[in-house]
Amino acid sequence: MTGRTGRRLWLGCVLTFLALSWVLPSLALAAEPYKLGAVFSVTGNGSMLGDPEKKTVEMMVEKINSSGGINGVPLKVIVYDDESDATKCALAVKKLMTEDKVLAVIGPSLSGLSLAVVPLAEANEIPLISCAASYKIVLDEKTGKPYKWVFKTPQSDSLAVEAIFAHMKKKGIKKIAIMTATDGFGQSGRQELVRIAGLKDSGIEIVADEKYGPKDTDLTAQLTKIKGLNPQAIINWSIGPVQVVALRNAKDLGIKTPFYQSHGFGNRNNIQLAAGAAEGVLVPLGACNIDEILPANHPQKAVTGEYAKMYKAKFNEPLSSFGGHGWDGLMLAVNALKTAGPDRSKIRDALEQTKNFVGQHGVFNMSPADHNGLTPESFSMVVVKGNDWAMAD
Repeated sequence: MTGRTGRRLWLGCVLTFLALSWVLPSLALAAEPYKLGAVFSVTGNGSMLGDPEKKTVEMMVEKINSSGGINGVPLKVIVYDDESDATKCALAVKKLMTEDKVLAVIGPSLSGLSLAVVPLAEANEIPLISCAASYKIVLDEKTGKPYKWVFKTPQSDSLAVEAIFAHMKKKGIKKIAIMTATDGFGQSGRQELVRIAGLKDSGIEIVADEKYGPKDTDLTAQLTKIKGLNPQAIINWSIGPVQVVALRNAKDLGIKTPFYQSHGFGNRNNIQLAAGAAEGVLVPLGACNIDEILPANHPQKAVTGEYAKMYKAKFNEPLSSFGGHGWDGLMLAVNALKTAGPDRSKIRDALEQTKNFVGQHGVFNMSPADHNGLTPESFSMVVVKGNDWAMAD
């Protein structure tokens, strides 16, 4: 009887353990979710950025929750469309922080909009992970130090300028023309182009400096002036349809000068919209754009390959830099949540302590002095060849 009783007790324990192994994950996923917020320019002038960011974030949230959530807790991301409008963006970010009570905010998509909401993140002491490029988003120029609560995922415009200038030096290009949009992204890019060209050892002279509105539909006047000055190369710095306008106008004017675009050109849709005018254009891009041509030993190959496969299968459209920015923003927040739990201050600290995080746009190594965490190695120089990306010589 004693043996039978022991066996029954043992069997009961095993059955109880098996039952709990099925029930406990379900109970955890039924718990109150970890709540993040996101603000993207899904519509409006910045839709080429915000639409893939939104799609990527929602796709990854679905994947995370189907895989058991974060430490067994489901994830919820509240996404608002700021319509590429600064006022609507500020209202959306404020709502997420003060009414929705999110643990962190991913976005905005645009540099100008991100700069406008930095004070909200600082005042409300909530981590903001911008998906825009300007170095000013994370750096308080008054103190020379990063804002405490603000981070960003795209490579800074300064890194993009350095990548372009390094390629120009390799090709013996010394005299260049620049043309930049007057929005936040364009102004920040222009500032870095001028600053870095002005360094003693840059070897670059800017012979033309043209500006235009971010919604302009004809840049013939600016390009005609540039053509008359005969630079060895042209750099355009903008996002959205106007960067395609620049290429079409340059082709119409018969300009054969080497043409560089900023990393804001990182969407294959731009190549298609240019209708042949993008052939030969040079661009600094992150790994997620060029997964197919990355070497097998590239540190981001596995991560970018998985993302590309998922995105293309779900949405049947080309991958872009911008979806990658959304991926990086969300997964950096998720990585911090795994360590810190639902505590805003601890999430901020975990973001700042991020090391060797392999993302779509590089291997992130944050620090108290660097809230972007990327290096020049996060870029590859790419050329448009046969209506697709190819590694530049």
